Amino acid sequence: MFLRGAFRALALNRNLTPIAVRTFASKQREVPALTCDRYPVQRGSFAELTDDDVAVFRGILGGADTSRVLTAADEVQDYNIDYLRSVRGYGRVVLKPRTTAEVAELLRYCNERRLAVCPQGGNTGLVGGSVPVFDEVVLSLQLMDTIERIDEYSGIVVCQAGCVLATLEEQVGARGLVMPLDLGAKGSCHIGGNVSTNAGGLRLVRYGHLHGSVLGVEAVTAEGRVLDLMSNFKKDNTGYHLKHLFIGSEGTLGIITRLSMFCPTASRSVNVAFLGLHSYDDVKRTFLAAKRGLGEVLSSCEMIDAASLDSCTRFFGLQSPIDKYPFYMLIETSGSDAGHDEEKLARFLEQTMEQGLVQDGTVTNDSTKMK
Repeated sequence: MFLRGAFRALALNRNLTPIAVRTFASKQREVPALTCDRYPVQRGSFAELTDDDVAVFRGILGGADTSRVLTAADEVQDYNIDYLRSVRGYGRVVLKPRTTAEVAELLRYCNERRLAVCPQGGNTGLVGGSVPVFDEVVLSLQLMDTIERIDEYSGIVVCQAGCVLATLEEQVGARGLVMPLDLGAKGSCHIGGNVSTNAGGLRLVRYGHLHGSVLGVEAVTAEGRVLDLMSNFKKDNTGYHLKHLFIGSEGTLGIITRLSMFCPTASRSVNVAFLGLHSYDDVKRTFLAAKRGLGEVLSSCEMIDAASLDSCTRFFGLQSPIDKYPFYMLIETSGSDAGHDEEKLARFLEQTMEQGLVQDGTVTNDSTKMK
């Protein structure tokens, strides 16, 4: 198996940092040192890339289209560096297939030649797993961005793995649905990478892990075998559900090229509360109170510490909507009855403030203010 998994030397939570902080970090840092120079890692016994290999790649991807096989140093560099600009490989070629068949043919050839491969989606991860460690062939899914079908009756979307999460969110939203996944990097991350890393995101409280939302996948193994594990049924109790092996496998078992996902009906009533608290114990108790008091309308519950909020306000000229506190919470409710939902949220806030858990806060149902 020649598909490389995540580089674990930088064991960071991939969902902690918002877009703004990642952008700031990437702009302020120079080109990082090579990963192999900074960490005690050794290259496997793989073959070296040759000009003949590049010629074969061009033949597979259509020799006339030079934009699908990148070899120039300035074009390849961004694919070798992670989003935080903290690790760097020295891969010499980037391949951009459009179809599952092309992915299969590329992997089949690389397997026969013993060329190591690094699958790459939107390259927004914060653990260094989406870039080469050495000279792996980068296989980018950027061009596999077709939304094949959105069924508003069943709530199922079928798409290629290179679709950007924000684009999917916009398209399913136009049909009265909502993506069960929401991330700070949604403007550039790919749904295939989200599934491959089993991303949690802001809506985990409401919709759970992707194992429950992903109905099926199509994947290509390292030797170029296409596995059709697609399903368009919310309830499917036929045989083994091998799709679960690929959700969270991070490219070690194969490359996800297509998938089907269940998207719930979008809520007509959404409210967001931003709260200030004195201690982490108060955060935990407020979270428990939210689960009990808000019940079925609770859709997100996030903690923010003072240092994190201070980073955003100082570096980007933003202003906190409430006074300074050691801890903050962002609580979102989603339901179908605005009056009922607002009443439940108001009662929850009143009770938590009477108990001394929440010290201050602000609430809005205006979409602009929520964003």
